[in-house]
Amino acid sequence: MQSAVSNWQSKLNALGPGILMATAAIGGSHLVASTQAGSLFGWQLFWLIIVVNILKYPFFRFGMEYTLATKQSLVEGYKQKGPGYFYSFIALNIVAAVVNTAGVLLLTASLLHYALPISISVTLLCWLILAVCLLILLLGHFKALDNVSKLIMGLLTVTTVAALIVAINNGAINHAVVAPADYVGPSPYELAMLGFMVALMGWMPAPIEISAISSLWLKEKQHQQAVTKQQGLFDFNLGYWLTAALALVFFSLGVLVQYGHVQAVQLGGVAFAKQLIDMYALTMGEWARPLVSGIAFLCMFGTTLTVLDGYARTLNESHKLLPVKQSKHSLNMWLLLQAFAGMAVILFFKSALGPMLTFAMTLAFVTTPVFAWLNFSLVRSEASIHHSTLLRILSWLGLAYLVGFAVVFLVWKIT
Repeated sequence: MQSAVSNWQSKLNALGPGILMATAAIGGSHLVASTQAGSLFGWQLFWLIIVVNILKYPFFRFGMEYTLATKQSLVEGYKQKGPGYFYSFIALNIVAAVVNTAGVLLLTASLLHYALPISISVTLLCWLILAVCLLILLLGHFKALDNVSKLIMGLLTVTTVAALIVAINNGAINHAVVAPADYVGPSPYELAMLGFMVALMGWMPAPIEISAISSLWLKEKQHQQAVTKQQGLFDFNLGYWLTAALALVFFSLGVLVQYGHVQAVQLGGVAFAKQLIDMYALTMGEWARPLVSGIAFLCMFGTTLTVLDGYARTLNESHKLLPVKQSKHSLNMWLLLQAFAGMAVILFFKSALGPMLTFAMTLAFVTTPVFAWLNFSLVRSEASIHHSTLLRILSWLGLAYLVGFAVVFLVWKIT
């Protein structure tokens, strides 16, 4: 009995990188993309959320396994595979770091602006949120991030599930509140909707570069304490499947609260989030407004925090592997550069952030097959890593699906 208790205690103590991955994933892909899919198409894409999470699972897992087995990050693995992969990763990572930082920061500030009883400009709120995030990260770095992310994920899970239970109890599951009896929703299976579906899948459950970020978080965790393969995979599986479950919860909330509403669904992230909160208040009562605002803000604040730290770590790790001199404060330097580059995008290209986020989500999906295969090939080259027949089959199915869908999308865009 004592052994079982201490085994669970050791697993809980090792929690961190998987929970951080979940916190990073829930922003754009869950609050915006998952909820939009439910709001626009009802239950028609419920299966797609499940399938995408299952088929991408091996490639995120391989990142953690590679670091557990080799004590190296995925970025180091990319460097060893060849300069083409390594420099492609750096280029894509820089674009993703700046665009994603700008997008999640603006959405977080807009949600806070909407919830506050006093009027403060969104730009000023962006600066304030950025300052709080930087203070947490510069003063506490990984330990502070680790602790804050666990608190955010705990609160987020409880409040989101509570909102779903309330929506179901209010009778929305039968569309009695939102959708008219004769309402027939649009079909997602038309060629014109391919772009939306690709964007949805690109960030579901997260962009593929999050696997590299997770491996760096694991390396940092290993510097603080020993992490066994069993503990590391427990942490990863908990974070990954919690992320997948919350994607389904947000999708369901989109269906139950907004599907079939007479008001057109806004596709812009900020406009959509505000509209969603209004819909909650209309459907569930004004008392729900603070609850939903809190969920949305927690969602985006946690994502902003982890996006800032995670991308800065990958940029810093890439810098380390280049034949150039590096300062001992280079992580802080990259963190500040990324933060202010994201803020510059907000200040100068604010009106284009919606299209930029869609571009980032689409780019994430198109590049996923390359880095999915790369993660797969890295773990296959390690003799100490063994996989079950089921996981190997799932890996090949996932690769076939990702490559096939990416090719179809590229052909559609070209023609």
